[in-house]
Amino acid sequence: MMMIMMLKSFNRSNVSMSASCQGSQCLFAFYGGETSYHRHLFLLQLSNLLLCLWLINFSLALEQCTLAGTFASYYWARRKPQDIPPCPLFSSFSRALRYHTGSLAFGALILSVAQLVRIILEYVEQRLKGVNNVVSRFLLHCLQCCFWCLEKFIRYMNRNAYIMVAIYGKNFCTSAREAFFLLMRNVVRTAVLDRVTDFLLFLGKALIAGGVGVVALFLFTKKIPVFQEEVPSLNYYWVPLLTVVLGAFLIAHAFFSVYAMCVDTLFLCFCDDLERHDGSSGKPFLMSPELHRILGKSSQSHR
Repeated sequence: MMMIMMLKSFNRSNVSMSASCQGSQCLFAFYGGETSYHRHLFLLQLSNLLLCLWLINFSLALEQCTLAGTFASYYWARRKPQDIPPCPLFSSFSRALRYHTGSLAFGALILSVAQLVRIILEYVEQRLKGVNNVVSRFLLHCLQCCFWCLEKFIRYMNRNAYIMVAIYGKNFCTSAREAFFLLMRNVVRTAVLDRVTDFLLFLGKALIAGGVGVVALFLFTKKIPVFQEEVPSLNYYWVPLLTVVLGAFLIAHAFFSVYAMCVDTLFLCFCDDLERHDGSSGKPFLMSPELHRILGKSSQSHR
């Protein structure tokens, strides 16, 4: 009713008909979609969400490519540490920004599209909560499961593709294909190494978070004589204790992700080293003897 009164009270004679106002018109824009902007507001919000996901994934891709280039420069150095370039981290970061930005952006875009589809499916599920259609809900859950698996696969392949990009400098598609077939030729080693690495890294993060939690518990309950006067009296210390444990776990996860990238990079370099060299004097392995012994591949078997 208020909007109708506003439209009726509008006096068109107040609009100047001078030359500077020729062709001008007054539009009343409101939520609901009178203008083209409001009609496409949902698509614009999806575009903003896609751009946000793209930037986040590109930042992670740049980090992974930089770390991969750093660890690969150590592995492929024939004489360690003489052949390792100075400032390997900065050099790898510079190469990634100068030569590999397009590959990283393309890989991040593929992952962002998969994540956006998953978010749209979650939104559709929320809108269909009051609908008792069993078939539609079953199909929706199947799609969510499929795209969850697809996102995990793309994330895993992107990680290995960035490693190959950092090592050989090829484009994203070529690097992803070479990384995929290299992993398939070493599928048993890949499965064992991934499971062992994930378990050890999770164990390390859990031990760090648990240790910090124990120290915080003794601190909050004033069981440490040195800090009894500095610690304020807490009536309910579980909330700050859980906050400290969660923060310690997240910080440990950030640090251990560097070790995880190191393991993945060295493993791909190891597999490629086995295929390119046979351990002879003409084609010696570039891996260290310790790594050669741990991964269980004797040089005599390749001669």
